[in-house]
Amino acid sequence: MKAEAGDQMINLSVQQVLSLWAHGTSLRHLTEMWYWVFLWALFSSLFVHGAAGVLMFVMLQRHRQGRVISVIVVSIGFLGSVTGAMITSAAVAGIYRVAGKSMAPMEALVFGVGQTVLTIIISFSRILATL
Repeated sequence: MKAEAGDQMINLSVQQVLSLWAHGTSLRHLTEMWYWVFLWALFSSLFVHGAAGVLMFVMLQRHRQGRVISVIVVSIGFLGSVTGAMITSAAVAGIYRVAGKSMAPMEALVFGVGQTVLTIIISFSRILATL
């Protein structure tokens, strides 16, 4: 993905986004904001679902179908999370764009990781309500 910094174009790779590489520039375009927020949400969700998957795999390793169930449950949870992250990242970027504000790279991190944290809180609160 390419972004403008003054008169020049900057190539924003995944590594540059995750290292918060911006050199004082701010995110001004809708696609830039969406890209940065979505990548942070994607990788934080991947971390959480990866940890949960490893835990499930270890705890259910002796169960005959436990390993398969672990992979299926984590995959469905991750895909649902990523779909929600796409939509909410676009909504956040759209609101910033309509308001005429630019977004700092640290704000993208807060919004992206915040989506994952809120997803975890909501998921646990729904589980506790069913007990």
